[in-house]
Amino acid sequence: MAITLTDSAADRIRTFLAKRGNGIGLRLGVKKTGCSGFAYVVNYADEIGADDVVFEIDDVRVLVDRQSLELIDGTQIDYVREGLNEAFRFRNPKSTGECGCGESFSI
Repeated sequence: MAITLTDSAADRIRTFLAKRGNGIGLRLGVKKTGCSGFAYVVNYADEIGADDVVFEIDDVRVLVDRQSLELIDGTQIDYVREGLNEAFRFRNPKSTGECGCGESFSI
C-alpha cells in the first residue's frame, strides 16, 4: 500500500506546516459525499492515531486511516497552480470517474 507525493506537493506541505508552526504532517482521508460518491479530506496531522498508516515521503509524513486507504491506495498527490487558483490534485488509480467540479470521485 502506498501514497506518493510529487516534489511540488511535498514542498507545499512543508511550507504549510512551517507557516502553521506545529503539526507532524498531512492527514488524508475520504468521506462519502458529493455527486460522485466520495471526496478527499485533507487536514493537518497533529498526532498519529491507532488506525493510521504513515507514509514518509521526502521528509513529509502523510497519515491515512486504514478505511480510507482501501479507497485511495496508490494515489499520487500533486500540488498545481493554474492562473490564480492553486490546489492539491489526486491521481487515484482506483477512481472510475469524477464529478464535473472535481470535488468528488467514484470507485
